[in-house]
Amino acid sequence: MIRITSLHIYPLKGGRGIAVDQFDLDRFGPRDDRRWMVVDPDGALVTQREFGRLCQVGAVPETASLRLTAPGQSPLTVPRPRTGATTRVVRVWDDHVGAVDLGDEAAQWLTGFLGAPTRLVYCPDDAERTTDPDYDAVGSPVSFADGYPVLVVSEASLADLNTRLAAPLPMNRFRPNIVVTGVEPFGEDGWRRFEVAGIPFDGVKLCARCPVPTTDQDTGERAPEPLRTMATFRKRNGGVMFGMNAVHRALGPIRVGDQVTVVRAMIPETA
Repeated sequence: MIRITSLHIYPLKGGRGIAVDQFDLDRFGPRDDRRWMVVDPDGALVTQREFGRLCQVGAVPETASLRLTAPGQSPLTVPRPRTGATTRVVRVWDDHVGAVDLGDEAAQWLTGFLGAPTRLVYCPDDAERTTDPDYDAVGSPVSFADGYPVLVVSEASLADLNTRLAAPLPMNRFRPNIVVTGVEPFGEDGWRRFEVAGIPFDGVKLCARCPVPTTDQDTGERAPEPLRTMATFRKRNGGVMFGMNAVHRALGPIRVGDQVTVVRAMIPETA
């Protein structure tokens, strides 16, 4: 039996993850997931790829605000913008989307920690950004996530990888939303349709890994692993793959312990 063993959200893109017992799926994905983002003065996204220490920024959503913390910084509470607030165009990879700039105080706080001019922006409820139609023909809404609303990884996949590494790594290196047990290593690669708590999901694309998994999510320090080892057995279509990007087809809550039913699957590729 396949079950969810942990759920995670990342309110600030590139910031510290939060383990939760449940989350609601709204139009963008897990509620409050990657709704806030750091941008440079030109409005382009800033991630751990540029600033590894971004992983040390804690961002806790509250009803009307976001609470930011970071080593050596006083906590900062940033109000959520009102509905209909003025937006500016920001860039998430090749996508341009309207976002709300959250002001000079938040910008100064982030700039002081990261050591480079940056600003904090918010993805409003009516933002228009969609998934890649080459993989998701529906063109589903997505927030500031790299490309898709949900990332699924199995515990078995991480366990298999760790048998190949000199030192095992934690799941937080891969920043999943849903972690499952009860599946063979990399079995999630083949999932095309699955359900959780009556909510259907489509598995649309294997997740090509950038350098972020080489970043220690506690310290921001980088090392060659695990990408060096993953490249020896997880290369597919020019990328190193780990985890399945998925799109939800209904709204509602899912919880740790929920059963996952695989409705349709393909045989995963082997190395």
